[in-house]
Amino acid sequence: MSTERRTRRRTPARGPLGAVAVLVAGAGALLALAPGGLGREDPVRITDGTSASVYRELSDAAGDGPGWLGGLFELATEGTLVVLGLLLLWTGLRAWRAKDGVLAAGVVLTGLGTVVAYGVSEALKLVADEERPCRAVPGADPLAECPPPGDWSFPSNHATLATALAVGLALVWPRLASVTLPLAGAAALLRVLVGVHYPHDVLAGAVLGAAVVAAAVLLWPRSRPLPFLWRSAAPPPRAAEPRSSR
Repeated sequence: MSTERRTRRRTPARGPLGAVAVLVAGAGALLALAPGGLGREDPVRITDGTSASVYRELSDAAGDGPGWLGGLFELATEGTLVVLGLLLLWTGLRAWRAKDGVLAAGVVLTGLGTVVAYGVSEALKLVADEERPCRAVPGADPLAECPPPGDWSFPSNHATLATALAVGLALVWPRLASVTLPLAGAAALLRVLVGVHYPHDVLAGAVLGAAVVAAAVLLWPRSRPLPFLWRSAAPPPRAAEPRSSR
């Protein structure tokens, strides 16, 4: 039995069927989390329910802290994205030095999937038209400056980007999961703590980022490096042809 066949049997979720299954599951979760703004002329304003209640509790708890906490949380929010981006770059450089075409393929697909997920996130914002909680929730006192009107809340771009990078890195190099996944969780939580997103916004962003990048990575077989980068292993040297005796 060839190595390629053994690999396929060990990873049955890989390939088009696995990728489609992940995307369908992600789309279903997004529909369940969506605020229902499609077809409405006015923005969606969420003032009650579980997500609004959790938002109040978390943002109020953060607001009771010292004044410098808001700036620290905002810096940490951006910092998680920077760290995850640097980890992706570092993994790509490691693949380049080791001439590991399979790892390089995973890095490229993670980057492309992250860009696609961000584009989908921006498109969903225009469809959902969900008002930011810092303007919709009565008495909200966010630590961060509330984004201007028209900068919609659902889903969270930060959570989308952070989770896409984190999940992609965890899939292509599982040892990084213990670092990348907590960073993505921190990025999502901080967006609620600073008062600019509901919990369901960041959860939707996480689902979106994870689904798109996981589908991209699953679609490409691990046994095949990207052809335009390099071969994962050099071809064996040709044996010398024996001289014919006369």
